[in-house]
Amino acid sequence: MQARLCSFPIPSMGVLALGLVMAWGLGWGIATGGPILALGGLIGAFLVLGVLSSVDLAFFLVFAVIFLLPFATFPVRLGFTPTWLDLAVMGWLLSGLAWWAAGRTAALEGTALAFPVLAFMGTTLVTFLAGLGHASLTQTVARRFAEFLLSIASFFWVVTLVRDPTRLARLVRWILGLGFLAALVAVVLYALPDARAEEWLLRLRSLGYYPEGGPVLRYILDDPQQPERAIGTAVDPNLLGATLSTLIALAFPQAFARHPVWPRPLLLMFLGMMVVALLLTFSRGSFIGAAAALLALSLLRYRRALPFLLILLVGVLLLPATRSYTLHLLAGLRGEDLATRMRFGEYRDALTLISRYPLFGVGFAGVPDVDLYIKVASIYLLVAVQMGLVGLGIFLLVIGVLFIAAWRARRGVRRRPELEPLWLGLHGAVLAALVSGIFDHHFVNFDFHHMVQWFWLMIGLAMAATRMVQQEAGGSPPGEGSGASSGG
Repeated sequence: MQARLCSFPIPSMGVLALGLVMAWGLGWGIATGGPILALGGLIGAFLVLGVLSSVDLAFFLVFAVIFLLPFATFPVRLGFTPTWLDLAVMGWLLSGLAWWAAGRTAALEGTALAFPVLAFMGTTLVTFLAGLGHASLTQTVARRFAEFLLSIASFFWVVTLVRDPTRLARLVRWILGLGFLAALVAVVLYALPDARAEEWLLRLRSLGYYPEGGPVLRYILDDPQQPERAIGTAVDPNLLGATLSTLIALAFPQAFARHPVWPRPLLLMFLGMMVVALLLTFSRGSFIGAAAALLALSLLRYRRALPFLLILLVGVLLLPATRSYTLHLLAGLRGEDLATRMRFGEYRDALTLISRYPLFGVGFAGVPDVDLYIKVASIYLLVAVQMGLVGLGIFLLVIGVLFIAAWRARRGVRRRPELEPLWLGLHGAVLAALVSGIFDHHFVNFDFHHMVQWFWLMIGLAMAATRMVQQEAGGSPPGEGSGASSGG
């Protein structure tokens, strides 16, 4: 008997022990929390195991939460209420750490952006701590700032884990598929009668959405007599619009790719659905951001698309079906509507605040002057308010280095037809975010963790794509000398 026990395979013993632990946990969960909570815990346990064993699954879960359920929280408190994105990001970081420790990916490797991003992180931390001299630190501010800092740091994880075009194409495929689902949900909810759409959205309350008494459906100027604005599961139409503008720019080069990440008919359907959803958000800044990115991509590489884009623009501006959108856009460009006048007021107040605290801003927790506030619809002014002109300068340095590196790699990428559409789309997505950010603050506002996370994921993926081109030009394949594999 003893010999049999000693000869029992160790892996089988581990599986048996794991099965016993899971059975005990499931029984305890049913007894204490009910079958639904127990089933959710069991699914969560399998997801944790899957994430730790697969970097790709970890990436997928982060993208899925960002695009489909960005504000979802867990119905438990661990001193604070954890969000789905918090746990997805932590699982992704732990998964990458496990792969690195096992030698399945190369060690952290420097890029042209390493020092500028570290400098931006350091300035962010310094200005945050300095700002506590005139504002108290709350649990919410501390948690959101930690998420903000971790989102910036995730840039280094992306360039460490994404080292070959195969994985990059796989990630872009998932991003566009999930972006299509987000756009589809937004269009379907928009098409439903208001009462039914609100009923469906209110079911998300169990996930931390829509507290009692808060708005659900959104309208221009928050007036139900005005046209409705699409929101999907993003809560705010401008958040959805900003996300869609980047996804449209990312998808656009795939329409001309020799081997697109999705079959071309599906890809064109995805792109069309995203454009429709973007228009239904009535987000003017996001529309301008997407238009600027598509124009830049067309002028640089896809000039045959210019007539099509012109026809699309004329159609949006002149067709009776889009008349409400055209009037809303023109009112904003002329500064005639209330929302635009309020933004002009925010800009004036932000410039006043910057003039009082020009070097390092006022931090993230509050302002020392009761007549001013930290709120302005521009990523550039918001960075300057919180981190001063020093922080804004370093932020612009990060962006400048990213695009300078891309410009230097432009000739090499033309020789990589499998990589070029990915490379162009990622830089176009960053450009869309930067242009729409002239009119909105979402990509640098720590109140919107998923937007900040998506912004730095875009920058990381774009830099990873440029590095692939640079390594080929230098004759050094990814991970050479490290003994690492970049397989999925």
